[in-house]
Amino acid sequence: MDRVNASTPSASSASPAGDPARAAFAALRTPEGGHLLAELRDHDPADELATATRLRRTHPAELVSAALGQARLRQRAVAKFGAKDAYRMYFTPNGVEQATRTSVAEHRAARFAALGVRSVADLCCGIGGDAIALARAGIAVLAVDRDPLTAEVARANAEVLGLGALIEVRCADVTEIDTSPYDAVFVDPARRGGRGRIFDPEAYSPPLSWATAAALKAPRAALKIAPGIPHEAIGPEAEAEWISDGGDVKEAVLWYGEGIAPGSFRATLLPSGAALTAPAPLDAPPVGPVGRYLYEPDGAVIRAHLVADIVERCGGRLVDETIAYVTSDVPYSSPYVAGYEITDQLPFNMKRLKALLRERQVGVLTVKKRGSAVEPEELRRRMKLSGPNAATVFLTRVAGAPTMLIGHPLG
Repeated sequence: MDRVNASTPSASSASPAGDPARAAFAALRTPEGGHLLAELRDHDPADELATATRLRRTHPAELVSAALGQARLRQRAVAKFGAKDAYRMYFTPNGVEQATRTSVAEHRAARFAALGVRSVADLCCGIGGDAIALARAGIAVLAVDRDPLTAEVARANAEVLGLGALIEVRCADVTEIDTSPYDAVFVDPARRGGRGRIFDPEAYSPPLSWATAAALKAPRAALKIAPGIPHEAIGPEAEAEWISDGGDVKEAVLWYGEGIAPGSFRATLLPSGAALTAPAPLDAPPVGPVGRYLYEPDGAVIRAHLVADIVERCGGRLVDETIAYVTSDVPYSSPYVAGYEITDQLPFNMKRLKALLRERQVGVLTVKKRGSAVEPEELRRRMKLSGPNAATVFLTRVAGAPTMLIGHPLG
């Protein structure tokens, strides 16, 4: 996504003339621009000044600046799109930062395909990350964005990846798009403004209320939202899904329509695809003393409020009613948690921890925290670690009291 807002596109959408950013992008798509980008694929940003000086001897300065900027964006985009795609695609600064990670987009596209969807109206498409995944799943896409440059970038990306036949890009106001011809709607509202991240769903562009109304009109729909959205802001018609990739929560999606379980909650873990679901909000789990084992639920499980499900599965309890650490007296293995064996439980005290680590000859310390203001790097610095052994310390609260739990990973 790379959306400014959903208002009417500017009059300059017909031609890049008079728009320096669009003119620079058009230059990048010429044979000369393509040659420069290929040459800059593996350049070191630390040598950029020398590189720019050299290239300006044989190329226009404006083109060199545009190519260097695009080369930097492509290098950043590798983490989301992979090298094979990133070095062929085009990006804007916001597009790199806000575009959906390929693994997440592919997961969503697979869910649409499994629901029998053959065409999708992708509203607020940005640079086309989701449209690309949908097209690769065999789904025809109308990709809409109100920003002329962003729409041009999305169109170029569809073309260079050989997906132009499946992706139609339109520069338009998403609120004026007739989505009735499509099997499904996907809406990814802009959640950033001039002052940074937007936390009020009604301040999204378009607002969450409009996006929800658009979703409810479609046979099937998915609405991308911030992972931290309050559960009370989620209507009963939606299935709410939180998605993590490699342990990091990436996004939340509200699903609507045929084949969806309204009111349910789901945590999906990528790359495995493991999914934990509950048909409705769960009751608060029990709280009790720390046992031999401690479990750290995946962030998607926590965001989906499914920690109680983990507690029930492992026959355990929370260490504190406000902390998402689960403990039990028997070992438990699950893709939804990281497990640890706890060897020590101490009241929070830096000197005691330092003495214990010195005694155990701990030279490598992993610090995890929930409910503690102590910064892990500061703690490690103060411990002055030395030795061949490793340990994990949890800085948390147990029954409301600041506590240190020391242990090591299971398995």
